[in-house]
Amino acid sequence: MKTIIKTLFLILTAAGLISCAKYLDIVPDNVATLDHAFNTRIAAKQFLFTCYSYLPDVQSPEGNPALWGGDEMTTYVNYRSNGHIHSWYIQRHNQDAGTSQRCNFWQGTNGGKDLYQGIRDCNIFLENIDLVPDMEQWEKDQWKAEVTFLKAYFHFYLTRMYGPIPIKDVNLPIDAEIDEVRVYRNTLDECFDYIVKTLDGVLAGGKLPDTITNEAAERGRITNGIVKAVKAEVLIYAASPLYNGNADYVNYVDNRGVEIFCPNKSPEEKLARWQAAADACAEAIEFLEGQGLSLYTYSNKAYSDDTNRKMSIRLAFSEPWNSELIWGYTRTRVQVLQVQAVPRGFYAATGGYMGNASVSMQMAGKFYTKNGVPIDEDVTWNYSDRFAPRTATLAEGRLIKSGYTTASFNFDREYRYYADLCFDGGVWFGSGYVDENNPKYIEAKSGQVCAHTTLNDFNLTGFWPKKWMNPNTTVSTSNSWSYTNFPFPIMRLSGLYLYYAEALNECGANYESVLPWINAIRERAGIPDVATSWDTYTNSPGKYKTQDGLREIIHRERTIELAFEGQRFWDVRRWKEAIVEYNKPFTGWTTAGSTYETYYAEELIFTQQFEVKDYFWPVPKQEIFANPNTAQNYGWK
Repeated sequence: MKTIIKTLFLILTAAGLISCAKYLDIVPDNVATLDHAFNTRIAAKQFLFTCYSYLPDVQSPEGNPALWGGDEMTTYVNYRSNGHIHSWYIQRHNQDAGTSQRCNFWQGTNGGKDLYQGIRDCNIFLENIDLVPDMEQWEKDQWKAEVTFLKAYFHFYLTRMYGPIPIKDVNLPIDAEIDEVRVYRNTLDECFDYIVKTLDGVLAGGKLPDTITNEAAERGRITNGIVKAVKAEVLIYAASPLYNGNADYVNYVDNRGVEIFCPNKSPEEKLARWQAAADACAEAIEFLEGQGLSLYTYSNKAYSDDTNRKMSIRLAFSEPWNSELIWGYTRTRVQVLQVQAVPRGFYAATGGYMGNASVSMQMAGKFYTKNGVPIDEDVTWNYSDRFAPRTATLAEGRLIKSGYTTASFNFDREYRYYADLCFDGGVWFGSGYVDENNPKYIEAKSGQVCAHTTLNDFNLTGFWPKKWMNPNTTVSTSNSWSYTNFPFPIMRLSGLYLYYAEALNECGANYESVLPWINAIRERAGIPDVATSWDTYTNSPGKYKTQDGLREIIHRERTIELAFEGQRFWDVRRWKEAIVEYNKPFTGWTTAGSTYETYYAEELIFTQQFEVKDYFWPVPKQEIFANPNTAQNYGWK
């Protein structure tokens, strides 16, 4: 079984990983015994970075189910080849409990990393690091704190995916009896309590730095700020409806009769969890701002307000190590996503696999109008004629090509729409095209420069996730790329602000104490504050004054602000909204059309399917076969 630890030998699975940060390139050379792994500082450091190597690859469509597994986007490559990106199978309701389980992080198959192996390696490290003879104790203590955090984070990642999991705080000995090996899944409450307690222990130990001082060598290493932010996120999840007294799992027990999902909670117990989350968010924000973090803004006097707004939004995501980044993934360069974000025909007549990332019309529709409210709530925006043709004027010239006819859907939208997306008629700023008075435009109808030309560059919907491409990344007409690499954000300050707003609202706080955290983000986006927007431009003034109304606004704000960052996939699950959102049709424009009438028709790409069982991954059948005490998740066989 995978729970048995052969502690005399190291199974190192990090080989083959590529990194742009030298300190994470080092992997042990398959050393055979623990004596060799911890007989020098150099060898121990290699083991430390092996523990880091299990961090999920959040910028990989194969390794992060949240990028292409939800309703934000899909890719034509999967349709042409009948699917080979594992998250696509999740999106198409083809998850599997057997050997074909997609993004399997319990065992490390089909795009997933073996997080239990990562936890075991963390335990081995913690048990042996004090044996290293040529290290000072302060450094051993710092490394132990880092690895203890990683162990807690791996438990959290598994809990988020599978619900209750077996906690592995220490490794079993090689001579463990069969009853010791056949462990049960801990309850969901026990899982969250263990994770939070472990993170609290790291913080109480005081061994981590507040910030990274040797940035060239140690960026990406764990700091106190990261630990505080992750603790806040863990508590947000623990308080969210999917994990906090979820009635879907009443009477769902393991073979001991234990309700491992802990569905029975009083209103007071549920509220206490939200209060704990709010307190943790407040503590993390205060600490991080004290370390100099702030919402990123871009300002160039040579550019208009339109361009500066768009650049502030784009670069908050893709500017390396900007003022907003709390934690970034550094092991690989963000190249695949940048290639997928740009229309291939925009740059090259030949070459392969560019511009396949296709944003759904439903996701494009989530972005606000320029007045900061949903397109179907803005009384000044003609929702019923959103597919009607409209020709851009000089006034829209830095957002849409002047004189170009495109859908009314693309007009009078907020800056995040134009910063994060591109579409037929939209401005493509950056990538070598930095003259805002003479920009590059997307023209995507059949026969135009950005239309699909081969089977390898088919955009299914007519919307590209421009957000993924750093404006300084360039590609020549010969398909030669010059990448600006950046750490893919795991957590940004704007996301933490919205976590705090959410927790405050769920605690029943007065709306006046909640709105500033939302409005700070809206100010950067160039839209009015929440009260002005809803009171002026909708038929539901004061919506933000009720808990339900403000909850809806906060959820929508997270969806927009963190679009295409792998957050919505998990958010709609923890909110228990996936059963609605993931059963809506996934549509786009009819991109094979050559005229306005044939291109701008909404086309069904596929029908989404989602059931209650899909909120959690199935436990791999092999694990249940090896350990009959491991209960399967609800609805899976």
